[in-house]
Amino acid sequence: MKKIRTILMMALAVGCCFLFDGKQAMAAPDDTIQEGVTAGGIDLSGMTQDEATAAIQTYVDGLESETVSLLAADGESVSVTAGELGLTWKNPTLAVEAVQLGRKGNIVARYKAMQDLKHKGRDFEIILDFDRDAISAVIEERCGRFNVEAVDAHLKRVDGAFSVEEGQTGYLVDNAASANAVYEYLTKEWNHQDGSVELVMTVDEPRGKAEELLQVKDVLGTFTTSYSSSGPSRSKNVANGCRLIDGTTVYPGDTFSTYDMVKPFSQDNGYEMAGSYLNGAVVDSIGGGICQVSTTLYNAVLRSELEVTERHNHSMIVTYVDPSADAAIAESAGKDFRFVNNTDYPIYIEGHTENKKITFTIYGVETRDSGRKVIYESEVLEKKVPEQDKIISDPSQPVGFIHISSAHIGYKAQLWKVVKENGVEVSREKVNSSSYQMSPKTATVGTATADPNVSGMINAAIATSSISEVQNTIANIKAAQEAAAALTPEQLAEIAAAQAAAAQADRDAAAGN
Repeated sequence: MKKIRTILMMALAVGCCFLFDGKQAMAAPDDTIQEGVTAGGIDLSGMTQDEATAAIQTYVDGLESETVSLLAADGESVSVTAGELGLTWKNPTLAVEAVQLGRKGNIVARYKAMQDLKHKGRDFEIILDFDRDAISAVIEERCGRFNVEAVDAHLKRVDGAFSVEEGQTGYLVDNAASANAVYEYLTKEWNHQDGSVELVMTVDEPRGKAEELLQVKDVLGTFTTSYSSSGPSRSKNVANGCRLIDGTTVYPGDTFSTYDMVKPFSQDNGYEMAGSYLNGAVVDSIGGGICQVSTTLYNAVLRSELEVTERHNHSMIVTYVDPSADAAIAESAGKDFRFVNNTDYPIYIEGHTENKKITFTIYGVETRDSGRKVIYESEVLEKKVPEQDKIISDPSQPVGFIHISSAHIGYKAQLWKVVKENGVEVSREKVNSSSYQMSPKTATVGTATADPNVSGMINAAIATSSISEVQNTIANIKAAQEAAAALTPEQLAEIAAAQAAAAQADRDAAAGN
């Protein structure tokens, strides 16, 4: 009987009025949250499920602007917001649980829940989560500036002698480990205020020891080309490209990119406007002549028997090497000359210019037999000589303007590597095949003039398709213009009157008078 009475008293306590802190209060309606219920410190008392959800979401949205500093070495850091790191609310069912608190379960469970609320309340945890992909993206995109790559030990050559410059240790952000560290901090340690977390940095050790590098002393291959016919700008570009490559140490297995070494093609990097090939034509461009640098290096690499991984011939033949012995680079076309140091030792590239000649010499450790010689032979398979000049009218230029590009013979060629041992040929291997466009001698001729007589003369000359005829006509026009400029006004008036009389006579004759 006593047990039944106790149960009835508990039922009355849950279903009827009860006291909080000595004051009488009514039980909350069935669709609202009881007094004493909070979530992350937010008071949810008397709220419906939707109201509680909205209140908590507003709180979470407000956290998006909180900043987290990602700390690197030497006190450097980058600040990002929680929103940028993909902040989300992970347990939105919290509001449902809050409404059901004190109303779910048997009568004993509900009574206990209500008593707990009465004495100590109930605070639900707001569980936050973050997007791992967003964290990784932030680290990759914004923390790369913290990377300090190691500087390998490298060789210097001064006055014919090698010396070694020691390398420098670097530090790199471990993107994957750092992303994990940030995620763990945010989900387990973050107090929902501005905070910080250390990125995971790894040590980047430099390569190379003095004893290894000082073994490099043998000439593996060398080659020289001349640019004696080049103007000042092209000559400067050749010398500048050579300077940018000179002194490079390449470790075993590493790939050397000529383009990466000589870019960007800009005045700030030492280049000027000069002639270069583009789509079968000669045009002025910043860095014109740089291909003579890559071509000279290509031939030194061939003689060193390093592994060429990318090489392109020019669109038209060049004059400073035999057909198929060239190597073009072009930023717009994505062309590069690349090779791999396939030896077991570092190599050193020395480049210099003197008396309008460029030379590259590659030093390493010679392991080839002294009786082994390598020769490269160019074989022309086909030759096409342009038969007729090409003339292009340019109405944007005045009569008297003429720009002439030399003719280029078309070729198909291939390069052979011939190996001889003690003077006897032991192998012959085709290195590459190349095709060069034929291009006629081309003249771009200005045709802009207000004088119909001059216009007729220049267009008639262009119609002959003879560049020499155009040049003669331009010379005659200039001579006539100079003579006219020397006449007095009276003489000009007499000439004009005579021309008018002659024109009238022609009209009378045509009319039969």
